[in-house]
Amino acid sequence: MTAPHRLSPGDPAPDFTLPTDTGSTLSLTDLRGRKVILYAYPAAMTPGCTKQACDFRDSLASLQAAGYEVVGISPDKPEKLAKFRERDAVTFPLVADTDKAVLTAYGAFGEKQSYGRTVTGVIRSTFVVDEDGKIERALYNVRATGHVAKLRRDLGLD
Repeated sequence: MTAPHRLSPGDPAPDFTLPTDTGSTLSLTDLRGRKVILYAYPAAMTPGCTKQACDFRDSLASLQAAGYEVVGISPDKPEKLAKFRERDAVTFPLVADTDKAVLTAYGAFGEKQSYGRTVTGVIRSTFVVDEDGKIERALYNVRATGHVAKLRRDLGLD
């Protein structure tokens, strides 16, 4: 497997319709007209992913006040996402990309470095999608801890 194709500002955000943690489905087109922060994480209920989800949860009110919707995406099954939501009081949608097609389309699944080895998996990434469905920011290999604070600064919210 080669390195994934990465998105750049101005690219159309790949559309998707995926099952959520609540048993419904969510489409990116449903959010058209709003700014969306779509963040890709490897696995629900792991320490880093929990920290990142809780950081987004704790910033959600101010992100929404600034016009942003937050959506988390991982290859986990909806049932696991529901447990994650309940355990950690996640208050934004979590979508399940079990076949990793959407993660791949965003360049958030592929070869990456993990503890000095090349492995295939989810590349922790964040995408800011504008109201017209275009990529405003595509951030790859972000850190679980401190990422939301940095994103807030980069978006001019702090």
